[in-house]
Amino acid sequence: MKHFIWIMVLLWGFSVTGNAQMLLTMDKAMDIAQENSPDIRTSLMNLERYRQMLIAQRASLKSRFSLNLSPVDYSKTRRFENRLSQWYTNETFSSSGTFRVDQPILFTDGVVSLINHFAWQDNNSDVEGLKNSNRAFSNDLYIQFTQPIFTYNQRKMELRQIEYDLENANISYALQRLNTEKQITSQFYSVYIAQSNLEISKEELNNAQQSHEIIKDKVEADLAAKGELYQAELNLASARSTVEERLVSLENYKDQLKQTLGLDLDTDLSVTADIDIQSIHIDQEQAITHGLSSRLELRQREIESEELDFEMTKIKALNEFKGDISLSLGLTGDNNRLNRMYDNPTQNPRIAVSFSVPIFDWGEKKARVRAQEVAKKIHVLNAHEDKVNIELNIRQTCRSLQNLETQIQIAEQNVVNAQLTYDLNQTKYREGDLTGMEINQFQTQLSNKKIAHTQALINYKMELLNLKILSLYDFEKNTAIVPMEDFTE
Repeated sequence: MKHFIWIMVLLWGFSVTGNAQMLLTMDKAMDIAQENSPDIRTSLMNLERYRQMLIAQRASLKSRFSLNLSPVDYSKTRRFENRLSQWYTNETFSSSGTFRVDQPILFTDGVVSLINHFAWQDNNSDVEGLKNSNRAFSNDLYIQFTQPIFTYNQRKMELRQIEYDLENANISYALQRLNTEKQITSQFYSVYIAQSNLEISKEELNNAQQSHEIIKDKVEADLAAKGELYQAELNLASARSTVEERLVSLENYKDQLKQTLGLDLDTDLSVTADIDIQSIHIDQEQAITHGLSSRLELRQREIESEELDFEMTKIKALNEFKGDISLSLGLTGDNNRLNRMYDNPTQNPRIAVSFSVPIFDWGEKKARVRAQEVAKKIHVLNAHEDKVNIELNIRQTCRSLQNLETQIQIAEQNVVNAQLTYDLNQTKYREGDLTGMEINQFQTQLSNKKIAHTQALINYKMELLNLKILSLYDFEKNTAIVPMEDFTE
């Protein structure tokens, strides 16, 4: 086991300096995440989906051309004519096509159509031995306008809804990037702390090895009891076990980071970071003001409010009084010769007005309207609570940063004191004034203080990032954060 541990430590140390290893900084990790992170890629694909839907919706507002062809239509039937109380046989062979252009009108939700129906037919009828036939071309060309009345503009609402969906997808993508930045930062520093803890454990192992050699020499010279050697061996075994545990922990944290970054799990990497901090002035009121004016979640609430209004409009349209107007005007011509179809054309104007009049719906519409009004009130309360939570979280984060600055100063002093204490007691241990158990306690104290100092620095960095996300303001660079500036239309 002893040799196995040392081999693992040596291999890890070699991999840190090996050319094949990927050395990550925070900026490089974020660049990789933008390209490979599964969460960001999913959010980006969702954004592209709504962008294409908006393109399709806008295209649907342009003129639509269609051509329907029926090249062959043959039928032979035997029928009874009630009016004349006669049976007759009808045989028809025809070919026809319809070309139309439909132009939706966004402003009114109406449609203007230009329609041309061209046909040729060979029709034969036999009524009690009397045969009639007709072989001719016909063409029906007309313009038609249809307009719904006394109801909402469905086409305009659908377009606006998709525009909101796209904006919401943009916001979701921006929020995902911020959340990914926070997640990667947390995992990045977890790897960094694990690396630091491993280095501290290796120092512990080295110190335990030296202490073991010292007490071993003393026992062999009959200057110390064998019990001290047993304690030194126990301390050495414990130090080796700690190295192994922290090496395993480091590899686990690396795998989590690689998964978030979208890297192959076999990729060998290590991280490097400058965690020294400088005093940063945090203006709490500025953070709150900027957060309340810039947070994307608040814009999402506004979009949700508009969508609730859309839903209310649809609900009020249930069982409503509404109507339709249809106007058309055209010319119809027919002749057995193609070039003479319009020698004697026939005008075919048409106007139609229809209404849908609800009578009684057992209170369905009224109940649905009330339910939607309650949903709107809930939304207003939630929107207000969101603003309160934003201000509350920013206040708490600002207080936490102030406290962490104090904690960092204390942790730094604790490391200095623990190092001086260990050095002093190491000398006493060499002189035989301390036992192996006692020197191990001082070693553990020193290691814990170093770990606590590193953790305090990381905590400060994480809280600073948290404040940046909460307020959308970077107090380190003294600049506003605009998460959507890279991909807004």
